[in-house]
Amino acid sequence: MQKIVRTLLALLPLGAIGAPAPHAPPAPRYPVAAIAPALRAGAHAVLRADDEAVTVKSTSRLVHTVHRAITVLDATADNYGRLQVGYDALNALSYLRGAVYDADGRLLHQPRAAEIRDQSMGSFGADFMTDVRVRYADLRQPQVPYTVEFDYEIVSDNTLFYPGWQPQAEAGLAVQAATFRVVTPLALPLRYQERQLPPGTAVVRSASATHASYQWQLLDQPALGEEECAPPLAYTVAAVALAPGAFEVQGYAGSAASWQSLGQWNYALNAGRNQLPAATLARVTALLRDVPDERQRIRRIYEMLQTSTRYISVQLGIGGWQTFPASAVAATGYGDCKALSNYTVALLAAAGVPACMALVGAGADKADLRPDFSSAQFNHVIVCVLPPKTGRRDTLWLECTSQTAPFGYLGSFTGNRHALLLTPQGGQLVATPRYAAAQNRQTRHLDVFLDAMGSATATARTLRTGQEQDQYAQLMHELSPAEQKKYVTDHLSLATFSLSKFTLAATAAEAVPGLVETLGLTLPGFASPSGKRAFLTPNLLSRLPALPAQAGERRAALWLPHASLRADTVLLHLSASFRAETLPAAVQLVTPYGTYDSQCSALPDGTVRYVRRLELKTGRLPGSAYAGYVEFCRKISLADKAQIVLLKTES
Repeated sequence: MQKIVRTLLALLPLGAIGAPAPHAPPAPRYPVAAIAPALRAGAHAVLRADDEAVTVKSTSRLVHTVHRAITVLDATADNYGRLQVGYDALNALSYLRGAVYDADGRLLHQPRAAEIRDQSMGSFGADFMTDVRVRYADLRQPQVPYTVEFDYEIVSDNTLFYPGWQPQAEAGLAVQAATFRVVTPLALPLRYQERQLPPGTAVVRSASATHASYQWQLLDQPALGEEECAPPLAYTVAAVALAPGAFEVQGYAGSAASWQSLGQWNYALNAGRNQLPAATLARVTALLRDVPDERQRIRRIYEMLQTSTRYISVQLGIGGWQTFPASAVAATGYGDCKALSNYTVALLAAAGVPACMALVGAGADKADLRPDFSSAQFNHVIVCVLPPKTGRRDTLWLECTSQTAPFGYLGSFTGNRHALLLTPQGGQLVATPRYAAAQNRQTRHLDVFLDAMGSATATARTLRTGQEQDQYAQLMHELSPAEQKKYVTDHLSLATFSLSKFTLAATAAEAVPGLVETLGLTLPGFASPSGKRAFLTPNLLSRLPALPAQAGERRAALWLPHASLRADTVLLHLSASFRAETLPAAVQLVTPYGTYDSQCSALPDGTVRYVRRLELKTGRLPGSAYAGYVEFCRKISLADKAQIVLLKTES
């Protein structure tokens, strides 16, 4: 027996008996050296692995699992070293795990559960009612490069929204490998839209007796550089959007197979919530007494809304889509965008004015929705006042969350895009107001008084309308006069000056709102002397900077999202010590991007008049058009810097 035991022991590997063998370190993961040089070129970070899976369980449940590893190459990409995942009553976070590795792939740290913070989004402000919480892991390291790895899973009972897939979330991120897999019951066919996929990245489909599977893979995608005048990244990089056909949220079933059916679900969800208290109805009656003009009646209702309500955000389960009753808003004086919009529609109905709510994707920098893919692409609700069958033909739009928004004006926040009207017949996709150059105007008049020493004082009056005034309207309503003055001072592109006067005021109501800015300027050394001559640039405040030439081959389209018209008139009042000797030549440019002309002339009284007009068009052009746009801006920049030569007169 002892011989048999000795024989068995001899067959065991060395170190299996006696003193325990040292624990072998784990194999390296994601060493930086394994990244191909072509992927590191121009990249701040590299997505080493992005494995996402969406499993549709039923019309009311899906599971989204994510495994992601990102190598941070430099400090500018440190934001990838942390991750926050939101969850709420309809989206349960099963787990969130992480790990961080050094440049050689050695494990540095795996956070314990106690190191992953959990915070309510409601703590961000009193005007935020939500059940959303955030779990947050921070694995940033003081030394780069390093690699973070995250795993999490969300079980969602809100199938109105299917997860999408866009591995390149930002410029400067290269992709080594990414996969996206979706499994759905055959009874729930998947609706998807492929966007900008490179050749050979088509979906791979398979099926069993009960389920269908879809898989996409993206390999070895170099980082995109920051390109001037480029469209949003979603229009440039590979992506797959998903959407349900049939879905269900907390017992409310619907379909997103068409805009009509998606709007029908939203309309039914909020039906019957437009009843107003008797006191509010009486207030409307009194408010509109002796106001026969329909537009004025609508304006009165809107002013009533703005002076008696305030906005709060509500994100509580189905309350993210189902409004407070209008009676609740009347009683409390607050609501979120859909509650305030529903209340406004109820007020207008009491005034005999037809209107409906409309879903829209809001944001000054937000691209328009994809009209060919019906899905929940919205984050805001506004009101559309519908034209009656006879009489007024125009359609009014109302932003109901702002106490200062001009009547009937949407601006850059929700204008120039599509919205989904919610009607009893279902959803109807329509366009919100389009603001063209004729509405987006900046008209400036300057009087510049030059003294015998070459210094000057100036007054400038600038009228901005439409989208040209949006930012200044925000300044006027959110900043104190002193803060407004500081902002303007910081953004004036003048070498040496002092601001002696500043006012900002709204103009009388027109089709689009306007603001008038008045400046008083002191300009020491405005005309640079050189012997018997002095030189000055008449374009003080409207110079267009040149754009950089494209480095390498351009990948993005040329994106011109904003049309505008800017007109300047400058009157140079010369002292008796100067007369104009040489004036800049007139410049006129006509291009697909816009038009420009400028000219100088001497008036009979010795005053010099400078007139400039720049109209910029909107559109999306091929990337090859960028070189022409750069040349257009270069010529404008040169013309804007053109100088007048003054000759000193004999005393």
